[in-house]
Amino acid sequence: MSDVAAVQGLVQKHAALKKEIAKIIVGQEEVVDQILLSIYTGGHSLLIGVPGLAKTLMVNTIAQALGLDFKRIQFTPDLMPSDILGSEVLDQNRNFKFIKGPIFANIILADEINRTPPKTQAALLEAMQERAVTIAGQQHQLALPYFVLATQNPIEQEGTYPLPEAQLDRFMFAIELKYPTVQEEIQVVKNTTSDVKETVNALFNAQQILEVQELVRRIPVPDNVVEYAVNMVNGTRPAQENASDFVKNYVDWGAGPRASQNLILAAKAHAAINAKFSPDQEDVRAVATGILRHRIIKNYKADAEGITEEDIIAKLL
Repeated sequence: MSDVAAVQGLVQKHAALKKEIAKIIVGQEEVVDQILLSIYTGGHSLLIGVPGLAKTLMVNTIAQALGLDFKRIQFTPDLMPSDILGSEVLDQNRNFKFIKGPIFANIILADEINRTPPKTQAALLEAMQERAVTIAGQQHQLALPYFVLATQNPIEQEGTYPLPEAQLDRFMFAIELKYPTVQEEIQVVKNTTSDVKETVNALFNAQQILEVQELVRRIPVPDNVVEYAVNMVNGTRPAQENASDFVKNYVDWGAGPRASQNLILAAKAHAAINAKFSPDQEDVRAVATGILRHRIIKNYKADAEGITEEDIIAKLL
């Protein structure tokens, strides 16, 4: 099958997938789109939202619709790395046997990731980057495709361990979940308080998702679009000559090269689901907020004046 036909097939598959997810998840279309873009490109996502916005339900529904194995890990202050990765135990014959932890699944929901100490957060790093984990000097490969979707509660910051910048940078998107509209909330209440049970059908399998990821990487990108993305990321760094006065005034640290790579990958996937065979600057702008939000570190002046990361990105765009 040609790449043109494959992109056209992906457009139809994506629309059907959104319809399947909408059986359970009301609204939140932009959030679902960003999670799916990260899956089509092989990236990880961080979901930021107050409790009760169906973050867990959303990830579970998406995993079902994609036909993938799904595990949820509830992060708590006493969680140990071995609780995630697994451990070696002595069997009856006095041989060490490796018992796999919950990290061995296609989609991992790391619930309230900032509730656990850095030592345990770091256990995810190798898995996210290398798609493998090392236990007792032995490397174990994880099944592909592999995604970490982590959630974070922005309100309750007591007893939490903020994610280090190096780990935040591993997430392709930081996705903010907002409250539903009144109409959406009415629909949610009707759906969840009746005896009607919706079933979600699997429209993909693991192999098909890997094929989509390969297809996205094959999509050609014009040089001017790559330059546009790199210049945008460069513009977030206050030390650069071409940084605006606004950035110099309000930003401590800008985004690194991984942001440029992610902008292009996400723009390719965004173009593909919109039936375009090559991304343009519009596609880069469409994905910029989710990709740059967690990579820009504001200074105290921005905090004092109530300037958000979104305001800074809006200025860049």
